[in-house]
Amino acid sequence: MESLPTTSKPERRPRSKPLHASKPSILLAFLSCLAWLYVAGRLWQDAENRKLLSTLLQKNASQRPVILSVEDKLQVLGCKDLERRIVEVEMDLTLAKSQGYLKNQLRQSGSSSNPGRKLLAVIGVYTGFGSRLRRNVFRGSWMPKGDALKKLEERGVIIRFVIGRSANRGDSLDRNIDKENHSTKDFLILEGHEEADEELPKKAKFFFSTAVQNWDAEFYVKVDDHIDLDLEGLIGLLEHRRGQDGTYVGCMKSGDVIAEEGKQWYEPEWWKFGDEKSYFRHASGALIILSKNLAQYININSASLKTYAHDDISVGSWMIGLQATHIDDNRLCCSSIRQGECASILLSWYLVFSHIS
Repeated sequence: MESLPTTSKPERRPRSKPLHASKPSILLAFLSCLAWLYVAGRLWQDAENRKLLSTLLQKNASQRPVILSVEDKLQVLGCKDLERRIVEVEMDLTLAKSQGYLKNQLRQSGSSSNPGRKLLAVIGVYTGFGSRLRRNVFRGSWMPKGDALKKLEERGVIIRFVIGRSANRGDSLDRNIDKENHSTKDFLILEGHEEADEELPKKAKFFFSTAVQNWDAEFYVKVDDHIDLDLEGLIGLLEHRRGQDGTYVGCMKSGDVIAEEGKQWYEPEWWKFGDEKSYFRHASGALIILSKNLAQYININSASLKTYAHDDISVGSWMIGLQATHIDDNRLCCSSIRQGECASILLSWYLVFSHIS
């Protein structure tokens, strides 16, 4: 018997997936594990922070109030210290103003050669590096020397030649002044000031500021070294005005503002003085007298005080707006002709003294 032909299907074996097909699953599982570890770590850290914060709050619960006051809130915000500093600054400003230019000022004893005793005046004679001849004339005429100068100081009057420093610090100009001062001991050297013609207006700030810091006096006087001076007459004038705060004394004048460059007394900022271009009332630069509170005002505000081309204009501008009494004294006036006469008299005196010596 013949068997019928049969067909059988070959047995199909399952094919294995390529190895690279399982890599995304492994990577995803690895990333999931990292994410789980990160979240678990953050949760643990937050739990530790909460535990630490709870411990700190428990420790401080007995020290701080449950409800913060307004002052506590200001302290937290930093406003309390700022408020305190503002009050301190306002107090310092009030004190500075009272010492600087207000009448009935709070008086302080300055660092004078005789502490506790108020001097009558500090007289500063403006001089320069090339003015030794004039200085010798002064010492041989109205300005005492040696023991006589000390006796004058015992009367309450200080006289010093006022000079700055050379642009080349420590050069022969500075050394000569130091040598002369070592011998005569009659200089007030302004260490922070450069001695130059164009710096003359700033010299006024340095002089009054330095003088009021070094000596406690009723008055501070600036004198040029090209004029003769009746010292006893000046002392009598100052004695008569003792106790007068806000006193600004000199030969008062106005005068035209020179707007043409190259001319004598040219004012670079002429346009600030109006269409008529006239100066305000001010004391001539040959001799200026300020009471202590006005000198203190210059000392306190020297950094912000404006200077013009000339020192007398600069000082006069600082007095505007203050409670300063402008006193015009004709005895302090010296015309250009008179100045020439004074200079010739001093020169002849110097020749006499130099011949005698």
